[in-house]
Amino acid sequence: MTVRARAWLRDPLVLLAFIAGLGAFVVQSGELGSADTMHRLQTAHSFWTSEPPVFPQEYPEFGVHGRRGRLFDWYGIGQPLLMLPADIVGTYVEKLPVFEDYNGNDPSVRNIVVSYSTNILLSVLTALVCFRFLRWLSFTTRQAAAGVLALLFCTTHLHYTQNMMENNYIMLLTLAGFTFQYEWLRTGSRRALLVGSAAFGLNLLTRLTTGLDLLAGAAFLFLVLWFERVRGRALWERFVAYLKIALPVYAIFLLVDRLYQYYRFGSFFNTYVHYFAVERRQLDPSLPASYPFENSFHVGFLGALFAPEKSIFLFDPLVILTIVITVLAWMRFRPEIKAYVVAASLLLLAYISFYAKYTVWSGDFAWGDRYVSTAAELVAFISVPLLLRYRADLGKFVWTIGLTLIAVSAAIQLASLAFWLPLEIYQMETLGHPTLVIALRLKNILAFALGKMDAWGLNNHAMTQDPWDYVHITTWNFLPFLLRRVGEAPGWVVKLCFSVWIAGVAALGWMFCRLREVLASSPVDEDLARS
Repeated sequence: MTVRARAWLRDPLVLLAFIAGLGAFVVQSGELGSADTMHRLQTAHSFWTSEPPVFPQEYPEFGVHGRRGRLFDWYGIGQPLLMLPADIVGTYVEKLPVFEDYNGNDPSVRNIVVSYSTNILLSVLTALVCFRFLRWLSFTTRQAAAGVLALLFCTTHLHYTQNMMENNYIMLLTLAGFTFQYEWLRTGSRRALLVGSAAFGLNLLTRLTTGLDLLAGAAFLFLVLWFERVRGRALWERFVAYLKIALPVYAIFLLVDRLYQYYRFGSFFNTYVHYFAVERRQLDPSLPASYPFENSFHVGFLGALFAPEKSIFLFDPLVILTIVITVLAWMRFRPEIKAYVVAASLLLLAYISFYAKYTVWSGDFAWGDRYVSTAAELVAFISVPLLLRYRADLGKFVWTIGLTLIAVSAAIQLASLAFWLPLEIYQMETLGHPTLVIALRLKNILAFALGKMDAWGLNNHAMTQDPWDYVHITTWNFLPFLLRRVGEAPGWVVKLCFSVWIAGVAALGWMFCRLREVLASSPVDEDLARS
């Protein structure tokens, strides 16, 4: 082993990057995970090919008519741009002679390339940014590493690493915004503020509601200064310095979003939601004028908190741990920790409130409430480094509760990977509502492993109505198992995939052990530990 390789294997940050990459690698199914992402990939494909962003046969189930009567999707441009490089590579890889007999089969080579490359990249970058952010918040290396692992494996971030919706991209950009803008606050680096503002600006291209993330980032900086008792002229000067750099960056990205809106629908001032709502009401005049925000506020608000199918406390239990630690240790928090907890909590509350009246406030076909899950993750993951920092102050009882919640959270996230997410949705057509989805998932795992799905009444007619869906929800949701279940790939390819997958799982386990050894043997930064 070379000197450089040995040095890498002693560096916690490098090990975290490997763990993030390997973790993303082994959980992939080769599919994109949702119809929304498939549509966004088609939009990316339309940017550089002659294919349309929406095929005529998909309408009226999907698509909105825009300029010159063309069909467009109703999403932002952010995720299509993210997937564009992988789509180009995947399209050409798919055309190689070696895939001649497989081209177009399920899962497609293009989807495999896009899902693996994009999700691994997002996971590694998120780990690096999260570690940097926690170190800026004065957590020790051990505490920061634990926080990264908590985000990657003990929150819904893990599920969305396998099912590539917009969530993890939004998480990466939001964390980057918080990290680099806070670096500017501490160092005065204009470059850091520019990078952080660009991250928040990119988020606007992905989903316009991430304007809430942008505001949360600004609130975080303000709260840091406020808790540090910065007032008057000094506070105003920092505010003006922030606006001079951040506002022009936000304006540029907002202009890009508006130009894309004009390209599709001929308007600079409306959102794609407006055109979606207009066309849906034309197709179905019975829809209320307030559609798609026609629900009662309390339904979505309380549903996001307490519904058995979507509650953030069930799908991200570490939120509970953050609340407990905050209540018990608030007076010991440093100003930047207080500021982050308040800003992240306000962001979560804002998302829950914004989507409370939305027609599908729950995120529809999703694991948990996907519209608020990213904000929930921001609140949740900080609990683990906080637990480690204030262990002595919190006492043995809270430490035990914390470890229990961490273990439960990890089990829930691992369970989320076992099957493609529509399984329980189909089952609820006969099981009814409310259904404790996580308990049902655990039951499905046990029943499938024991061959008891029929005997336990977990198979129903709804699952078989769509043959494509039926194949995907009746196998473990990892690429080798899916290839074997579909039966299109040659046997030697399936065996090779299993070998590589098992090697990846083993390598991931070894990296975890190596990281533990490195952290255990590294000296503790006493100044930070006492902070």
